[in-house]
Amino acid sequence: MSRTPTRVLLFTGKGGVGKTSVAAATAVRAAARGARVLVTSTDPAHSLADALDRPLGDAATSIELATGGALAAQQIDAQQRLERHWREVRDYLVTLLSWGGVGEVQAEELVLLPGLDELFALIDLRAQVRSGRYDLVVVDCAPTAETLRLLSLPDALRWYVDRVLGPGRRIARAMRPLSRARGAAGLPVPEDDVFGAVDRVHADLAAVHELLQDPARSSVRLVVNAERLVVAETQRTATALSLFGYGIDAVVVNRLLPDAITDPYLARWKQRQAGHLATVRAAFEPTPVLTSPLFDDELDGVQGLARLGDAVYGDLDETAVLDDSRPVTIVTDGDDQILRLSLPFTAKDDVDLHRRGPDLHLAVAGVRRTVSLPAALQRREVGGARFVDGHLEVRFVTVADPVPSPVASP
Repeated sequence: MSRTPTRVLLFTGKGGVGKTSVAAATAVRAAARGARVLVTSTDPAHSLADALDRPLGDAATSIELATGGALAAQQIDAQQRLERHWREVRDYLVTLLSWGGVGEVQAEELVLLPGLDELFALIDLRAQVRSGRYDLVVVDCAPTAETLRLLSLPDALRWYVDRVLGPGRRIARAMRPLSRARGAAGLPVPEDDVFGAVDRVHADLAAVHELLQDPARSSVRLVVNAERLVVAETQRTATALSLFGYGIDAVVVNRLLPDAITDPYLARWKQRQAGHLATVRAAFEPTPVLTSPLFDDELDGVQGLARLGDAVYGDLDETAVLDDSRPVTIVTDGDDQILRLSLPFTAKDDVDLHRRGPDLHLAVAGVRRTVSLPAALQRREVGGARFVDGHLEVRFVTVADPVPSPVASP
């Protein structure tokens, strides 16, 4: 009998250590209710072991639950993943920089681009999903800024490989005999294994991208404290996630002062939290907004996390798709096709949009994305753009002799 495909939940936000606790609590609750669960961390802070009160390493470690259930946890060693997937490319770049006069030690540092090691954590995620060992994979991501960078990298690398490395491979093959003829003094030209490594990573990340953009299989859950600056950043995060096609199926407002606290000293703080909670509910509707109280003690280990999980989800199924909205869709309107992108909390003046060849280039409040258009839209011309109910609608029209429009603004 076939099993339901593995579900992926990514937790991010400005919830501090509470973000990690909510992610771990979700995993503990799901495992206790019968699911085979892996909870993994791509956050460099690696607070997951502290939340579970268990030592964790790069390999998945089984966590024993008093109620039974299959729970495993790991803290990914991003440096080890980089060595496994990127060694050929790194070695070539070090050689190239050394040929240009950069010392070997300095060259080693220069080729380790910020965020590159975290990128390979996504490849590990895909491997865990494909293994079939788990019903649910819970990912404790880094705070919002780092997560946005991480989730945008597959899109950027896909564009880079398609536009740059394809021609680069042909040039390298043409230059290689000339370089060898000049001997060791010639410009180092990458061998096929370098391009092969990039191709493998590109293929893996393309598969990860497809997985994470499927709302039936993957969701992002934002964890936020009820504070004005945090709520404002969470709204910007939601816009950026939608821009890159990642669906948000819930927002967790964490550490709310419970009603039982009536101390006058905290009355003003409770009032402020209530106002921020109302703001979040109004802003994210119809996405579910879940809440968690500030407990009277630290929630250490699986027993404490089980309490937190019950408080957050109540009667809900924590593994379910709580909101199946699709951030990016294509709809037909007569003879035209409309590309609809959900961009909540965005004003018209925040968006810069233009078409260049097969790509649609978007900048939303300083966040940039290149959308590779499907073939059906590449053959059409941009006929205009507008904002409707929090969505950017880009209209593609049929023309007798299609020539891509260089510019279109909403």
